[in-house]
Amino acid sequence: MNLFDRISEDIKKAMLAREKVRLEALRGVKKEFLEAKTAKGANGELSDENATKIMVKMVKQRKESAKIYEENGRPELAANELAEAAVIEEYLPKQLSDEELEAEVKAIIAETGATSLKEMGKVMGVASKRLAGRAEGRLINEKVKQLLG
Repeated sequence: MNLFDRISEDIKKAMLAREKVRLEALRGVKKEFLEAKTAKGANGELSDENATKIMVKMVKQRKESAKIYEENGRPELAANELAEAAVIEEYLPKQLSDEELEAEVKAIIAETGATSLKEMGKVMGVASKRLAGRAEGRLINEKVKQLLG
């Protein structure tokens, strides 16, 4: 079962269980999926890879919103955003630990033959594709800088 079908099934389950936060989060995901499916050039298809990218972006948006709500003294809204982010994260691949990320980046650096920060772009191109959905771009960037610098 692909991610789109799994989300659709889980929306039905959340409705029956009357899980308001879960339902809202999954409806938001499905809306984004439908928009991606009907976008120009998508041919009505949505690969799991693209679906994962969409969900990573949505989690990041929710966390950024929660931070802004906290800064503006609205903890109830921040809690809701974080709860929705947690629901969406359930569908993402397991995030890499710091040690796993470092091992992956070291392997990519060895593979590309990079030796200095001047070659960071080459490493980041490979790392971003290979680690998509399993680590945040910011973390990948920091690790590459640390290992090449």
